[in-house]
Amino acid sequence: MAKITLQKLRHSYMADPKAPEDYALKEIDLDWQDGGAYALLGPSGCGKSTLLNIISGLLVPSEGRILFDGRDVTALPPDQRNIAQVFQFPVIYDTMTVYDNLAFPLRNRGVDEDRVRVRVAEIAAMLDVTEMLKLRAAGLSPDNKQKISMGRGLVRDDVNVVMFDEPLTVIDPHLKWKLRSKLKELHQRVRATMIYVTHDQTEALTFADQVVVMQDGEIVQIGTPVELFERPAHTFVGHFIGSPGMNVLPAELKDGRAFFDGHAVALEGAVSAGTGRHEIGIRPEFVTLAAAGLPAVVRKVSDLGRHNVVEALAGKTRINAIVEGAAPSPGEAVHLAFRPDQTRLYRDGWIASSQERAA
Repeated sequence: MAKITLQKLRHSYMADPKAPEDYALKEIDLDWQDGGAYALLGPSGCGKSTLLNIISGLLVPSEGRILFDGRDVTALPPDQRNIAQVFQFPVIYDTMTVYDNLAFPLRNRGVDEDRVRVRVAEIAAMLDVTEMLKLRAAGLSPDNKQKISMGRGLVRDDVNVVMFDEPLTVIDPHLKWKLRSKLKELHQRVRATMIYVTHDQTEALTFADQVVVMQDGEIVQIGTPVELFERPAHTFVGHFIGSPGMNVLPAELKDGRAFFDGHAVALEGAVSAGTGRHEIGIRPEFVTLAAAGLPAVVRKVSDLGRHNVVEALAGKTRINAIVEGAAPSPGEAVHLAFRPDQTRLYRDGWIASSQERAA
């Protein structure tokens, strides 16, 4: 496996790009450590597939370099990068047996048949498909076909990285959690460097140790699932991750204090100096109904079984709160309280408040 380094990477599909908006990737500097589990997460059109194609060698970047263990591979074609890819739609041979599908990448490279037999048996056991080895692939269910496609990517032990491009898109929702769990288990067992590309936050957060969140060709935050949830570096991350996403409220800053709709709001800590558009970010999990606080009127209540999502209006601004137990009725007047250590100030989208530190 390999450590992957991206240095000052930019890419445009235009022949003569001039402005930042002409670039599908604006500038990427990134290190992925050998053996890690990573996810590229973002909406359609954010640049994640472009980045994946550059790493695999299907695209040559307009600027910058790609290094595998310090070796510059920017100009190398895909077959010289030792990369395995798993795509949205299973790439398998329907006329072959499951065994022959798993064996194909090894046989294609002239691996000894005894080694092929051992390696196929290992991967089949990991994927729980040992009993299917003699079956033709054409008769498999979509989730088992994708398992075989994953196995074809994992069967070689000489690859630098295994890349998954939206691999669960065509899988029925009730089967996705099984494949997500299986993929996580496979990473823990083989310790291969894996990069998982998806627009689905659940897939990214359950698979990856580190998630790279992208928007408009830029990386807006890199972090663990806990870091992205608890401390979004940008309001986009707060919106995109979480269900429902982070509440973002227009704010005014006066004498180092934040105000929303004329009400002072306690923040997690001090605010950095600067001017710009200010907003308060607070996740619904940290908004509670209280005897006193920000006045609001309940607009809607959604019963999700384990809890209720209460949508309230404070002035003209919608605020979501996750409430355990009994919930108020639509139209009812309530007061909302924000947990101060989870209430953050953002300036022009980026976090501007700092966490309090113990003396």
